[in-house]
This record gives sequence, structure tokens and C-alpha cells, in this order.
Amino acid sequence: MKYIDHIADPSRPCAIVAHRGAWHHAPENSLAAIENAIAGGYDIVEVDIRQSADGMLFILHDDTLERMAGIDRIPEEMTIAEITSLRLRMADGGPDQPFTRESIPTLEQVLETVRGRIFVDLDLKDLEMIDIVAAKVKEMGMADQVDLKARAGTPEALAWLARQPGIDGIPFMGQAFFRVGSAEETAKAVIAARPFMCEAKFDALETLAGQHERLRNAGISLWVNTLDPVSCCGLTDSAALEDPDAIWGRMMAAGISVIQTDQPAALKAYIEARRA
Repeated sequence: MKYIDHIADPSRPCAIVAHRGAWHHAPENSLAAIENAIAGGYDIVEVDIRQSADGMLFILHDDTLERMAGIDRIPEEMTIAEITSLRLRMADGGPDQPFTRESIPTLEQVLETVRGRIFVDLDLKDLEMIDIVAAKVKEMGMADQVDLKARAGTPEALAWLARQPGIDGIPFMGQAFFRVGSAEETAKAVIAARPFMCEAKFDALETLAGQHERLRNAGISLWVNTLDPVSCCGLTDSAALEDPDAIWGRMMAAGISVIQTDQPAALKAYIEARRA
């Protein structure tokens, strides 16, 4: 099934996005973490993309290698051979985590690993890479399995998107912040960008819920992050582990049908229990 068709399926349960892979038993953003996400039966894996000094695309979140590889260097100033020779620390890294046999993967390695197995959210750490990333996706015949994303909730964002013809043919996810007093205008701008999904932030869950029907009628599903550092209004993974009904359940009731989490196993168990 194509990514767009899966997300548009009204009969599916809430889709689970494994943030940087399922990384509790493997280094984040590693091939092992991606394999864990596939084995876990999650819908989507999110990975972070950067570009080396010699123009190769690779997978890493931070703007230095300190946390995950133990060296204080900027990866964009290194060649891909230097980058992929490094070993990654376990889980989310840091000095207390041991080094593993996993190395930093290239985007090409990731796309080959996921082919026909899981959908992929490509998080570009520099949006100026969007054309080269789109070209690699098309070259590898993976356009039906990934998404590219960028801001889409303002006229300025729409103007920027209009200047990116290279992303045509690849599922696009808009990103927008819904605020009381301007949520309708934001929804109109998102709809004008014609994404299949919207990664939404909000000043209150009710603000976003008020736009759900309008977006759904335009064929746009809502994606929200419950990641502790970037969640909205206290709707965090940590809180969900304590009271999933108050966090994940409340979000689903508000029309959110895609959740990105650092706790994919717990979210899956909760969704399955609700459907039992």
C-alpha cells in the first residue's frame, strides 16, 4: 500500500510514528533502530537527514557528533567515509551509554532497509537539501513510501513551497501552529498547500480540534508529537505513560490520527487495548 493511501484509510487505527526509530534497545537513527520499528509493527519511522562535506546524505539528529559518537565535531565538515567509520552509542547516547557496533547510516542505506516494509518521515535538518533529498528518493523509486515536510500554515510558507518543484510526486506533509484567533486562517493556508497530512502544534488541543473536520474534509490527516521536549500543552510521552487516556486517548478523541512518540511500544499496547 502507498503511504498516502494508508494514511487516508478511514478504517485504520491511530498510526504510530517511531521517533528516530525504536531506539530503546539500539542507537537512535541507526539501521538497528529502524529494524526494531519494523519488528514492532509501527506504521512510520522518523529519521533525521544531514549532508556531508562531500555531498552525501546521512542520518543524524544533532549538529555535532558528541552525544551519539563521542567526538566534538560538526558532521557537515566531515566526509562520508569519516562519518560512517564512527560507532554509535546505545539508545539516545550521552557519556553514560556504551558504544555499539552500529554506525551512522546513509540515506541510501535507510531507504533500502525500509523498502516495502515501513513508511518513513524524512526530517531535513536543513531545508535547502530538499531538492537533493527528493532526487535521491525518486532515483531509488521510493516516492510512494516516504514524506517530505515543511511549514505550510502561512502565505510566506506557501510562497516558499511554490519554489520547490523538485518535491512534486513525493507525499508532502505541512507543518503549522494553530492558535486561538488565527486557526481558521492557518487551516486555509494548510489546505492551499494540498498536503496529505499536517504536523500540528497548538496553543490548546481544543484549538486544533476545532479545525479537524475542515482539514479532514480536505483529505488532510492530523499528526501530533507527544515527544517530551517538543510536545504542546503538557501532552507528553511521560504523562501518557502515567495516564494514556488523558493524553493519547484525549488526542484521538480530538481527531488526531497520527502520533509521533518515543514510546511506540506503550502507544501500540494502548491502541490495541482500546480496540479489544
